[in-house]
Amino acid sequence: MPKAKRLNLDAIETSLRAVQANFDRINASLDTPRDPLSDEVLERMLLGYEQVDAYLVDGVDLFAPGNSSLLLELNILVLCGRDNRVRAECASQIEATEAHFYGKSDGGVESLVNWVRSLNGVPVWRRAASTYIHILSQPQLFIEGNHRTGSLVMSWTLANEGKPPFVLSVENAKAYFDPSALVKHSRKHSLRMLLERPKLIKRFGELLKDDAETIHLNGRAR
Repeated sequence: MPKAKRLNLDAIETSLRAVQANFDRINASLDTPRDPLSDEVLERMLLGYEQVDAYLVDGVDLFAPGNSSLLLELNILVLCGRDNRVRAECASQIEATEAHFYGKSDGGVESLVNWVRSLNGVPVWRRAASTYIHILSQPQLFIEGNHRTGSLVMSWTLANEGKPPFVLSVENAKAYFDPSALVKHSRKHSLRMLLERPKLIKRFGELLKDDAETIHLNGRAR
């Protein structure tokens, strides 16, 4: 397996701020409009990428036994940030999210880990895409923030094998948001998803591969 690469956090921030600056134009092009990318959402998303980078440095396998709390931490970061005061204000939300995350259902972390294990041998682009679809489809892995956390998990999956992370950009926003809206409203094991999943995996996988920007890696191997 290729060695994991560090993320170029400055380049990632530049791309996200460009999306923020052009969000009205992007939103007008979407089949399902999204909420604006606020400063708070953007800053917490950057914390998420920073955490993904730390996992890469430490050689963390997000799906290894005992590491489920590290997946949960990504979601807490994008929703509440790192400030202890804010986290205290988010305590009930964090508690509910944790209960949902560890729940014994198709939407829980156990289901996700089993799904990821079933993808052994699948090319990394499609593996990242399939993992994202599993997180985002109903029932979702988290109560809120599945798009953002799912994109961070995709980024870890890709960079862990030396590929550029997924980073939202002005150019790829529509190609990311429109199929994501379809996935969000589909159930994991429905007939619709059974029929649509292969096409969605291909579509997302091609997006990840075709829009991969090496500038989002700093090139230093672990």
